[in-house]
Amino acid sequence: MPTSTHDDGFSQATYEPSSLIDLLRWRAVARPEGWAFTFLEDGETEQPALTYGELDRQARAIGKVLKDRGACGERVLLLYPPGLEYIAAFFGCLYAGAVALPAYPPDPARLNRTLPRLQAMLSNAQAGFALTAEALAPTVQTLLARDSGSRTVQVYAVDGIAGGAGDDWLPPPTSSDALAFLMYTSGSTGMPKGGDG
Repeated sequence: MPTSTHDDGFSQATYEPSSLIDLLRWRAVARPEGWAFTFLEDGETEQPALTYGELDRQARAIGKVLKDRGACGERVLLLYPPGLEYIAAFFGCLYAGAVALPAYPPDPARLNRTLPRLQAMLSNAQAGFALTAEALAPTVQTLLARDSGSRTVQVYAVDGIAGGAGDDWLPPPTSSDALAFLMYTSGSTGMPKGGDG
């Protein structure tokens, strides 16, 4: 882990992080109170920031829950509006050794348009898990249970996972070239098509 300090306040390491997990863990030790992310609600107004220490704690808790439920190596649907919860869920997938599949939550006012696209993504990616906000979880659970066909999708509300849940988290077996996420195009003239990242 980092041992010396540079003028900018960051601790320096004698190694290069080999993954995003290594990088975040390094930053969480070197600068736990440093800002990792902040969200601009309207593009200008700053909302509370997420520090490296907070993000690491949240990611470990989410990662532990996912790993304990068999999500390592699996695709995990992330159903969030833009914000810091999405960031924590994304890193939680990395900490579980799972592949994140980001998507907007289905819009209840436009289900006839948004739900088929979500179902196409879900079917194509073969996702067995979904993470969402606690306020959206009942709707997401109902919609995915109703329309997922024979595939069972386990839905978890990330804001309901306690930060201490990841105290005994262990890094997943992974490599620097492991698949981190699948991003689907908007596909305005057809069904969504996935690309890896």
